[in-house]
Amino acid sequence: MLTLLVLTSVVLLSAAPQTEAIVVYTGWERHALVGSDIRLSCSFFSWRWTSDDVTFSWSYRPDGAKDSISIFHYTNGVPYVDNKGPFRDRLEFVGNPARRDGSILIRNLDFYDNGTFTCDAKNPPDIVGRPSSVRLLVFEKIPIQAGVITGAIIGVVLGLLILVVAIYYLMRFLVARRVFSLSVSKHGKKGKGKEGTQQKQKPKVPPVYLSF
Repeated sequence: MLTLLVLTSVVLLSAAPQTEAIVVYTGWERHALVGSDIRLSCSFFSWRWTSDDVTFSWSYRPDGAKDSISIFHYTNGVPYVDNKGPFRDRLEFVGNPARRDGSILIRNLDFYDNGTFTCDAKNPPDIVGRPSSVRLLVFEKIPIQAGVITGAIIGVVLGLLILVVAIYYLMRFLVARRVFSLSVSKHGKKGKGKEGTQQKQKPKVPPVYLSF
């Protein structure tokens, strides 16, 4: 999934002015358990070197709500957590701006944390770009269906990989055996031909009669 996002970013950037384009990307959807912690990743691609004035902003829109609220902002090398929002005591900045990483960590999740988190990044002078959003779903336990689907996909991929490897080695074995058989057969015919020629060319010794 991350590879697809990167490829999409490159395609978008190729069509945008290099002096202004910046592409922000996060995950699509994250699942977590009640009481657990989760890292929400945010990074960006820009044609410019990472600026000292790089900024990251996170906002949050609860499920069923129309408006988003600001929950975090990073600017001038300092992270700021909104002191009135729902994550004021549970949000931590765990990113690395020098590596274009604006990730945050949310602790002790609860059901009311379900919603959409949006990250926006600026790398002056590259300031034009679309924010990226990730949806968070908090469960009492991870849905079985999601686990089954994931397991099935992994199983199919591994099965295909094993099948391809097995076919590859089987073909190598069959080719090697065929070459060996042809080589043995060829040498055998040459040996028989030489032996027959030697027998044909062997002179006959005339009988010697002794008289007394």
